[in-house]
Amino acid sequence: MAIYVKLWEKLVNMFKGIHNMNLDGKGRLTIPSKYRSTIIDQVNGNMVITIDSEEKCLLLYPSTAWGKIQDKINNLPSFNKNAKRIQRLLIGHAEDLEMDSSGRVLISKPLINFAEMTKKITLIGQGEKFEIWSDDIWNSRVNKWRSEETDESQESVLSDIII
Repeated sequence: MAIYVKLWEKLVNMFKGIHNMNLDGKGRLTIPSKYRSTIIDQVNGNMVITIDSEEKCLLLYPSTAWGKIQDKINNLPSFNKNAKRIQRLLIGHAEDLEMDSSGRVLISKPLINFAEMTKKITLIGQGEKFEIWSDDIWNSRVNKWRSEETDESQESVLSDIII
């Protein structure tokens, strides 16, 4: 059991950085080489992709990380309007992917269209997942975030982080 805990800790903290990439003509994304062996070792190349419920981007999870999220989503009260929205959006758009021998995953046309992706994309490591953005939307959002003031009501969330 201890070995699985160590592997999970490595997986949760492994994805970071910004990677400017291209989708090929078939809609395949090549996972950066530094992450491939870990994804193969820990989840046999199995991943899940879905939409972000708040932004025009996609979320790419190793299958084990997604399984935990899906369990939490499935346990939300089905009579709650916001819970139902999240269930429909995240689980409804979720697709299983398998990384091929060249380190690529195939993103479906409906998901590519949702995120308004063309050839140039930005892959953002977020610990246990990747965010996949259209370059244009990513650049626009980064400019917006940089110009925003911190919401005073949200500052307590950041109070323990010292940079």
